[in-house]
Amino acid sequence: MPSSSTSSVFAELRFWLLVGFSVVLPFGIYGVMLVKRAISRATVLIFGFGLVAISGVDVYLLQSLTTLAKHSASLADDRIFLSEVSLALYLLPVMFGGIGVNMVSAVLLRHLAQAEKQFEKEHPDH
Repeated sequence: MPSSSTSSVFAELRFWLLVGFSVVLPFGIYGVMLVKRAISRATVLIFGFGLVAISGVDVYLLQSLTTLAKHSASLADDRIFLSEVSLALYLLPVMFGGIGVNMVSAVLLRHLAQAEKQFEKEHPDH
């Protein structure tokens, strides 16, 4: 919490955590996935769950910063966190969460398809 009503949200640790969770971590994950020539299912699954978790942390931090901006005297805070612009800030967590869910889903669907083939091999009478 800010110590006085005159401090800015941009000086808060939570703002810088938001930057880290919205930019640094997700694009770091994307960079690793693009650079790797081969990647295991487990790694894809971990990255997918990581993106979903990052999405949740982003939403929490955005809500927290919105509450702080309401009590801040800074007009810059209001322009970002208490206006229509704040809606645009939620697009990043929505995108990260969606991509993460798609990654997890792709791994699970591929596993299920292979498990079904294995079952058909082991039980040809079904």
